[in-house]
Amino acid sequence: MRVASGTRPAGTGRFVTGVAWALLLLGLWLWGREATEGPGGSSAPTHGDIAAVGRPLGVALPPAHAPLAPAEPRRVEIPSLGIAAPVVARGLDATGAIDPPPFEMPHTVGWFGSGAHPGAAGAALFVGHVDTETRPAVFYGLSATRPGAKVRVTRTDGTVAEFTVDDVQVFPREHFDATEVYGQREPRRAELRLITCGGTFDRAAGAYSANVVVSAYLTGTGTAAAGT
Repeated sequence: MRVASGTRPAGTGRFVTGVAWALLLLGLWLWGREATEGPGGSSAPTHGDIAAVGRPLGVALPPAHAPLAPAEPRRVEIPSLGIAAPVVARGLDATGAIDPPPFEMPHTVGWFGSGAHPGAAGAALFVGHVDTETRPAVFYGLSATRPGAKVRVTRTDGTVAEFTVDDVQVFPREHFDATEVYGQREPRRAELRLITCGGTFDRAAGAYSANVVVSAYLTGTGTAAAGT
């Protein structure tokens, strides 16, 4: 999503975002089932751009770091995009969808608190708005992330988990692959997913056409600076 030119009808942003988070919940349900049963304008690359954006050749990526003990996130930073935002734990809303931070907190990132902790083994899920009805929000520039970029998560135990982006994809609603989005790419690895809306706004459907999904894995650790 990006801020569309002109004025949006009142409530449109909230409705669109609700649809997007409902899709995320559906993906989580499908992923869990498979795990237990076995085998206006464009704001992001279109589906045809996935191969170019996803894992380009020639990008040297560091080895994975061993997973850390679980600890909740407090802050997330993506220096290459100028993103630095607090993180709050979120659950499911009354409709059963992932509940993002309220629109009164457009520059806050939501962490799915019932899932993996960032830095611990598994794929931790971070979600954020791209815009409100009037202005850009925390993940407005997320689709510009490229493999090799760093994502730093400050945790409640005083450590900073540093992730390296290895994949950027856009998943159309009609071809949403829950296993690919939410599933752990490599066993016993600490991974991170940053998810927001993307594609184009379909006024007839009242929804954006895709989700931008940035995948990263743990490659280093540090100590949080005083006061962060």
